[in-house]
Amino acid sequence: MADGDILKAAGKAIRKGLRDGIATAAAASIAITAATADITARPTRDEWVFIRTQQGRATAADWRETTVLLGYQARIVLACEQYDVVFVEKSRRTGATWGAAADAVLRSASPRNNGGMDTLYMGTSHDMAKEFIDAAAMWARLFEKVCAGISETIFDDGSEKGIQALKIDFASGFSIVALSSKPRSLRGRQGFAILDEAAFVDNLAELLKAAMAFLMWGGKVLVISTHNGADNPFNQVITDIRAGRVNYGLVRFDLDDALRDGLFERMCLVNSHKHGEWTPEKEADWREKLVSDYRDGADEELYCIPSQGSGAWLPSPLIEARMVDAPILRLSFPESFALEPEHIRKATVQRWIEEELLPVMRATLDPTLMTGFGMDVGRHRDLTVMCPMQISRLMRRVVPFMVELQRVPFQQQEQIRDALVAGLPRFIGGRTDATGIGASLAESGMQKFGQRMVEVKFSTEWYRVEMPPVKAAFEDDMIAVPKDAEVSADLRAFKVIKGIATLPALRTTTATGGTRHGDAGIAIVLAYSATRQPFEAYGYESAQPGADAEYERRRRLRPVDSYRDNMMPGRNDGLW
Repeated sequence: MADGDILKAAGKAIRKGLRDGIATAAAASIAITAATADITARPTRDEWVFIRTQQGRATAADWRETTVLLGYQARIVLACEQYDVVFVEKSRRTGATWGAAADAVLRSASPRNNGGMDTLYMGTSHDMAKEFIDAAAMWARLFEKVCAGISETIFDDGSEKGIQALKIDFASGFSIVALSSKPRSLRGRQGFAILDEAAFVDNLAELLKAAMAFLMWGGKVLVISTHNGADNPFNQVITDIRAGRVNYGLVRFDLDDALRDGLFERMCLVNSHKHGEWTPEKEADWREKLVSDYRDGADEELYCIPSQGSGAWLPSPLIEARMVDAPILRLSFPESFALEPEHIRKATVQRWIEEELLPVMRATLDPTLMTGFGMDVGRHRDLTVMCPMQISRLMRRVVPFMVELQRVPFQQQEQIRDALVAGLPRFIGGRTDATGIGASLAESGMQKFGQRMVEVKFSTEWYRVEMPPVKAAFEDDMIAVPKDAEVSADLRAFKVIKGIATLPALRTTTATGGTRHGDAGIAIVLAYSATRQPFEAYGYESAQPGADAEYERRRRLRPVDSYRDNMMPGRNDGLW
């Protein structure tokens, strides 16, 4: 079926309710891509056939019923509605700019009182500008927006000759202008700025600085690109977004995300003479060949992994600069302790809790501060590490103490955790390692402390989202961790692998002869994640002076009054 027929039918549907469709597509896409594989793994050809067979089609087989924007294209448009500045890190040639052209037409064809504005598109070449302006003209026809034809113009960029540009004028009085990227081209302009393949422009830092002026009068900035190295300004801004330093929107999709959203299905629909009818097997073969053709460049070009991104995550001087004097309680047992009767194991650990743990908690925890909790689970080879973390009034995260357990049975680990968490002031939630042997403890924690205690299964996406804020806290002096050689070694164990900070499969030997696998580092990251979750502790205080004391006096006199509420003192039936 011809591309024009597909788009014409879809265009009618878009004009009736574009944004509802976008929100639905985006939600579906997010649900599909929520599960992410391990950082070092990528589905094989047969695994991809199984994944796509289980998922089924992402788009309708009938071109009359298919949505015009795929899920990731829809998320870009939705993000531009929610944020003034949006960054898109993407796989090569997936149609991100094509979807952005639809948003540009809707904005520039609208009157000013409905959010209308000029669009200024900047690519790295005149060919890219022509491709964008052609896509915009196509969208204008489908949306039935009144506009003049494509014209060439000389764009005044402040130089004597100006630069050649392509332009579409709309009846609204606004225009879409497409040109190559030069920072001075944005000076004195306003509207919707689209910077395409931004990682490959000559001076991205200056271009972004000029683009930010668009925001002053209600404009928007959309930055789209594949990666071009870990040290590129494009990747540095994305790192700041993930770290929470800037409040920009971020949309990410790699080749597999795009395929799950129906990229190859759309190729089969548009180029049926080449691909025929879509099947999971055809898609897997096409994907396998594409990855093979890119060879070493596949990670960066297709999977959004910046090149030259390997090495230490946190340097030793930075770690040591954030260390403070704080106790670390270490408890270990011989292997034979697990064979002791339960009452002996329980009593032994309870005595340790009362004599060691509780006094340290009373001495180090500030009862006025909110507290989070992180727990990395080990048993035989690795340690179990428990890490409380308090949020100071200046929003600095402080670890008051840590607990390390070696060869401690799971029942006693649970016993210690329950005592520790129950004594945390203003507890806002925790994160527990639920990968492998930690699943049982993570589940029991959720059952005892509710949904505030979240089970975490480590994945590429988890590391990608959670690690940048922690690094930002170290760099900005917004975290304090115990001064300890083992803790420092665990934090140094994190490595940047394929552009993402993670723990490699390497273990270090401790002074006592055991092994560590970044255990304290993981516990700190989990605790930091817990302090970022949207939970708050609330207390209740009566508005009537002296009411609380009067209520307590009556409660002691008449036990049935414990069911009464100060707001309804006449009730004495236990129903309020």
